[in-house]
Amino acid sequence: MVTEKEKMIAGEFYIAADAELREMRSFARLQMKQFNAELDGQVRSEQLKSWLGTTGKRIYMEPNFYCDYGSNIHVGEDFYANFNCTMLDVCPITIGKNAMLGPNVQLLTPLHPLDPIERNSGVEYGAPITIGDNFWAGGGVTILPGVTLGNNVVVGAGSVVTKSFGDNVVLAGNPAKILKEIRSKNEPLSSH
Repeated sequence: MVTEKEKMIAGEFYIAADAELREMRSFARLQMKQFNAELDGQVRSEQLKSWLGTTGKRIYMEPNFYCDYGSNIHVGEDFYANFNCTMLDVCPITIGKNAMLGPNVQLLTPLHPLDPIERNSGVEYGAPITIGDNFWAGGGVTILPGVTLGNNVVVGAGSVVTKSFGDNVVLAGNPAKILKEIRSKNEPLSSH
């Protein structure tokens, strides 16, 4: 039989009031309380390594950090998040190596039915967020459920990313759109 946790991670309708999920959220709240109260950055980094789904050896986050579970968050080597990062991880949040998140960045995977009767019944669902290597999000960026971003993506402060984008782009706005493409410093200039 498929558990509510398995349905949740798969992006299917699930019941958030499920006992296993309530217990997991309670554990996450205890972890958040300890993390957010810890003044020593090295201790906070070790807490994240033992709590999050997967991390690299080098991870650093400022307090305060908020999440639903933590176990569905996967970040690569050299991950940095500034103050007040929120990652609602009912579905997996996966970020590659060399990521920098400004203050007040939100990565949000939960969704709720549009139909009010269905929504009021307590069912929820979500969609994963996947981000490549060399990501930089300015302060106040919000990334919505189901978004995939490629490698070498920069998102300007205050932007709301509502859809997926490929590699080597600067995004900004609400909804975010491509402002420009990023060329490698090693790329030759065109000869036109």
